[in-house]
Amino acid sequence: MSKNISKKTVCWISSARYNDPLEATTARKWQMMADLADYDIRITGFSTSLRPRHFVEHVHFYLIPQPPTSILRYLTIFTLSPLLLMYLVLRYDGEILVAQSPFEGAIGAWVKTLARLFGKKLFLIVENHNNFEEDVFLQRNIPLQGVYKSIMLGLARYAFRNGDAVRVISSSTIERAKHYAPDLPQVRFMTWSNTDIFQATQRTIPVEEAHDIVYAGVLIPRKGVHHLLTAFANLNHPTAQLHLVGHPENAVYASELEQQAHNLNISDRVHFVGNVSQQGLADYFAKSRVMALPSLSEGLGRVVVEAMLLGIPVIGSRVGGIPDMVVDGDNGFLVEPDDVASLTTALENIYNADVKAMGDNARTFAQDFFSPQAYVNGYKTLFELANKP
Repeated sequence: MSKNISKKTVCWISSARYNDPLEATTARKWQMMADLADYDIRITGFSTSLRPRHFVEHVHFYLIPQPPTSILRYLTIFTLSPLLLMYLVLRYDGEILVAQSPFEGAIGAWVKTLARLFGKKLFLIVENHNNFEEDVFLQRNIPLQGVYKSIMLGLARYAFRNGDAVRVISSSTIERAKHYAPDLPQVRFMTWSNTDIFQATQRTIPVEEAHDIVYAGVLIPRKGVHHLLTAFANLNHPTAQLHLVGHPENAVYASELEQQAHNLNISDRVHFVGNVSQQGLADYFAKSRVMALPSLSEGLGRVVVEAMLLGIPVIGSRVGGIPDMVVDGDNGFLVEPDDVASLTTALENIYNADVKAMGDNARTFAQDFFSPQAYVNGYKTLFELANKP
């Protein structure tokens, strides 16, 4: 069955894993995207097993098998995704490709080139969410890093060279995209968050009466959680509890963090929560005094906005897009990355500051900064660029 001729087909190039049925927050995103009535959206990505999948939940999902190791996943996506995308482009008269990173953009650039052989002109959108040159090396140990980096940067340059527009999320990603693609139009908007959940959740403890600290994010070295544990151990506030909310993506690092907490004699006050739903995360924010994000590198950090919507200040590193959101002394505190002393000072200050005023400022900022509808409108603006000569 061919597509509705009144719609433009948009093919998403993603290495994300999708469940069938979708997790609630993801389902909400694609439900809203499906409301773009002029576009027929078809998503490629990984299934959650070795079985390929196709299903429809608001939009179409075409999922390739997910191998068990990183190297096999790279090989799989770079061999199977171009074939799948070419099928979708030719079968459904695809017109727009959205690549969710510069590396996936290389797949889009290759498909765009192949499509010309069939008389097809494709509009390629390359997304830049982070410091793609370095972030992967801050997440896990990679053998032959020099070779790996040369290949990945070569792919990124190829993507930007063949792209038609760039989506960015912060001032730092704007500059990075300008470096690689100075002449391409850019559209800036934050990564998806179902902020309706955070706006609707009520605080269980007034922020000025709360004592606990929450970290939200995956457990990988790039997030600087090891520095947070040391700073927390230095904190002169024995009633405080630290909740580490997030998936232990790097299992070795997560194990090292648990051992570090034991060595610092704070195991009884540090809670490794694991992955939770967005409602679960909102519930942690609702009983905390501050959210700490001591990243060594960060594209933007949507958890900053999510925390602020619950009226708590944020302590964040002065990296990436975090300074776009955290105003030092107004809605949180900024610290230098890799600086345990300044992180400790910021944690101490949060117990002496007027956190109610800071939390109010944080909420006001977050409400102005992002909404689900602004996210959808951002893509609509990108797609409309494809109509321009």
